[in-house]
Amino acid sequence: MAFDTPNDAGETVSLTWPASPNDAPDVFYVIYIDKDKNGAFEKEAIRIKSNTSYRTSVPEIYGYKKRNGDYHYVQIIPRKVFNEETLDKKQVYYFKLAMVAGDTKITLDTIASASARGNWLHTKKINNFVIMIILSAIILYFIVHARRNPNMFLRKISGLDAVDEALGRATEMGKPVLFVHGLTGMGSISTIAAISILGRIARKIADYDANLKVVNNDPIVMSVSQEVVKESYLEAGRPDAYNSDNVFLVASEQFPYVAAVGGIMTREKPAANFFVGYFYAEALILAETGASTGAIQIAGTDAYTQLPFFITTCDYTLIGEELYAASAYLSREPMLMGTLRAQDVGKGLLIIILLLGTLLASFGVTYITHLFEAF
Repeated sequence: MAFDTPNDAGETVSLTWPASPNDAPDVFYVIYIDKDKNGAFEKEAIRIKSNTSYRTSVPEIYGYKKRNGDYHYVQIIPRKVFNEETLDKKQVYYFKLAMVAGDTKITLDTIASASARGNWLHTKKINNFVIMIILSAIILYFIVHARRNPNMFLRKISGLDAVDEALGRATEMGKPVLFVHGLTGMGSISTIAAISILGRIARKIADYDANLKVVNNDPIVMSVSQEVVKESYLEAGRPDAYNSDNVFLVASEQFPYVAAVGGIMTREKPAANFFVGYFYAEALILAETGASTGAIQIAGTDAYTQLPFFITTCDYTLIGEELYAASAYLSREPMLMGTLRAQDVGKGLLIIILLLGTLLASFGVTYITHLFEAF
């Protein structure tokens, strides 16, 4: 039987036929194609070993029934067979099936026909669409809820709660606060998150009338940081306190950058150090140098290979996605808070589904696992 392949762009035709008792590795199935029902059927569309290509390989079409192993299934791309640049949507293609073993060939008289047509909707991805709608509804609900309740509960993050303590200490001691970016550019998500945190810290620095120094190794990140810090001082009503020289480029290479930042820590002895972004081998050197000066250190990174070094040398460490949650946590902005809370609820639902799916799979019920497959 031949039919248009469902849920495709109109490039392929599917063919299926029952398996034979004579199927073996040295026996082949050959499918011939022709544009004329009464043609010679000399063009070979595909050749497969007779013990391969079953319906079990396409559960998106035939599901997960055990009897799918009793039928063969292949897809033909007529455009490639006939070396055509485009496919005639009205063209009907005709197919004949033959079994070949050595010099022996048996050809069926049955002629199957089908034409390839594109589909507007991929019906097997409805599960993805439904999940997207549910998560979107949860996000919108919590955004509205956050606007009505600015004090909406968010899970406590110790590292962010300590920001005020670190900045207060720096203000009392009359020492600067040092903000250290990671080594990635503005195209990195961790750098974008770091810039967002920098804006919140700069706003508090402006309120406390403390001194903030931001070191960079990328000129674009430096430019963005200057604008973010300047905007924070403007929001605080103290634009005159902003000094662009405090946001500067120290070096563009990894270890010259580390040496320069280490020198700043040693000479100026900041009261608080913030290491936020994506770090590499320099993480331990920077954190140990800062710890030796007695500064309060708060780190945040999604570089899992560097987390152990920050955890052991810093007072507080934002682990993984806590880095992304920091902006919402510090700003309490309804849009960010609602999104963050919705993500937590979505993760909770997925954990429940995982546990339920594991329990059902233990008893041989696997239907729930198919609901989350992306074909």
